[in-house]
Amino acid sequence: MRRSRRYTALSEQYERSKEYRLAEAVELVRKHATARFDESVDIAVKLGIDPKKQDQMVRGTVGLPHGTGKTVRVLVFCKGEKEEEAKAAGAEFVGFEDLVEKVKGGWNDFDVAVATPDTMSAVGRLGKILAPKGKMPSPKTKTVTFDVADAVKALKAGRINYRTDKTGNVHALVGKVSFEPVSLLENARAFVAELIRVKPASAKGQYIRTAALSSTMGPGVRIDVRDLTETARKGD
Repeated sequence: MRRSRRYTALSEQYERSKEYRLAEAVELVRKHATARFDESVDIAVKLGIDPKKQDQMVRGTVGLPHGTGKTVRVLVFCKGEKEEEAKAAGAEFVGFEDLVEKVKGGWNDFDVAVATPDTMSAVGRLGKILAPKGKMPSPKTKTVTFDVADAVKALKAGRINYRTDKTGNVHALVGKVSFEPVSLLENARAFVAELIRVKPASAKGQYIRTAALSSTMGPGVRIDVRDLTETARKGD
């Protein structure tokens, strides 16, 4: 993959092979985020799991203490009085059959979907469309629920969904470079603490193998896994 001169220059400002403490990684990522917009900050974690085994699939939802800094567009599949609840809570798109047909037709202008249980017989047929995009409602991510107002508010406030990919990696948005360093630090720790909490009982050996922090346009900074797991467990 060809890299821009800017990317290469930034990469040369620190040791690419070195593993930094989380606090140091946060500072480096913020320092090297020089794009003309407020770049997102992401964490990528390689887990010691076998993603081919269903009992080792790691997925769920977690609330970040300082939110993500991103405007989340929420779609809610529901009907009856739940429609007004969803709208009042701030959902951008609310409905049932009309939205199901719209998604079938290729529409994808939303970030996360919520569905009430009584709509899942129809929404479930959208799995092949929504699942690859990470937008399929699921009880595991608390996006299949009758408590649509609480779900929408939590998603707007910074609750994120996560799921390992086919190679055992899991990614998460933990904020923007404009965040205070301590906010990015606490968001990253909260996410890793959640990964530790949901560790599959059948996973053997080292669970968190590698981790890296990066901004939208910047190079990744490797994180010292021991420091990362210790601070996540302690919360300090």
